[in-house]
Amino acid sequence: METIRRKLMTGVYLTYIQQRKFKTNVVSAQLVTPLDEKTASANALLPAVLRRGTAQYDTMQKLSAELDLLYGARIDCTVRKKGENQCVGFISTFIDDHMTPGGERLLEPVSALLGDLMCNPVMQDDRFLDTYVQGERTNLIDQIRGQMNDKRVYASIRLMQEMCGSEPYGVSRLGSEKSAQQLSADTLYEQYRALLSTSRLELFYCGSAELGRVEQALLSAFSTLPRAELVEAVKTLPHAVAEETRYVTEEMDVTQGKLAMGFSSVSQDYPALLLFNVIYGGSANSKLFLNVREKESLCYYASSTLHRQKNMITLSSGIEFKNYQKAFDEILAQLDAVKRGEIEEWEEIGARSTIRHALCAMGDSLGQMEDFYLGQAVGGMSDTIESLSADLQAVTKDRMMAAADGIKLDTVYFLKNKDGKVAEA
Repeated sequence: METIRRKLMTGVYLTYIQQRKFKTNVVSAQLVTPLDEKTASANALLPAVLRRGTAQYDTMQKLSAELDLLYGARIDCTVRKKGENQCVGFISTFIDDHMTPGGERLLEPVSALLGDLMCNPVMQDDRFLDTYVQGERTNLIDQIRGQMNDKRVYASIRLMQEMCGSEPYGVSRLGSEKSAQQLSADTLYEQYRALLSTSRLELFYCGSAELGRVEQALLSAFSTLPRAELVEAVKTLPHAVAEETRYVTEEMDVTQGKLAMGFSSVSQDYPALLLFNVIYGGSANSKLFLNVREKESLCYYASSTLHRQKNMITLSSGIEFKNYQKAFDEILAQLDAVKRGEIEEWEEIGARSTIRHALCAMGDSLGQMEDFYLGQAVGGMSDTIESLSADLQAVTKDRMMAAADGIKLDTVYFLKNKDGKVAEA
């Protein structure tokens, strides 16, 4: 599977994969901008407002009817964080030409619709419609509040805020409720014009169409895209190793404690760190799952995640309040065990198999491929799914242990209950 990356025009890039095994194609258009607390909420709101309609199809009903005519094509809005950049836009899926009853070509009309949604939205008096902005702003605030209600997600967000408080990585992809509440049709339109003219546009296509046809369809679709002085995506810097561990405790009416821990790493050997993380806490056969959860029964769940561009590992667990110290000690004991190389052969084989199957599954999913290659483009990386798989297979146990040697506990966040009070977790 060959991946081609091309510059189509100023600040506009295409990642192209010709793949004939899928019955559907995918086209994605993402505006990439540095993550900033001041603009995160406005940027997160924009795709939802733009998705309400174009100048030609000015209601969701008309837009849906047009998509139905395109054999049920889908266009969904997206808001993602890639490193210390925010990516907002649309992703569309539609059936491949050889699957249409009359051999109709769908790439061109779907691309044109994407271009209109981004560059020619429905307007009134040179501004967004108040009703559309108000409705989608309410939805965004509900999303942000939903993170607060899911205490597992909330603890992970709070850990990131504490660990990366002075770095853009600590900003949520959705921004804050306070910022969202202050957005109006006028302020949102102002941010839209700035974002549209100064942000890099990353386009992605996977399907059976030839490269020349894809380029022409997308160039035509985004021909009216305004271009000013571009604000380039920022290079995400690794998290600085803390001099000493920070401990943060917060109280709420919860029945289950949430223990979140963040680790920094001095190694930038991503394949070796990835293998380490899967053995430590990144799978159902990990040290954390089998020992802290199953054997010692010290938590309801425990898993870890590797943040590639920040050289960080974060851990999420749910525990009984009384088990805080025991769980904390056992989590670190399992970390030390992996660092010392106390790994059974079946654990290493299982971890490699888990990674291999995950990468194979990624190659079989249009959505996962689009997300992977967007991250590569934004981060300035050139890995493909195939090259990453080969790199991982080349990692030795000694190389993994060398990478793990520099892992250090950075921040500990614990959410516990208020004294004497019991409520829903």
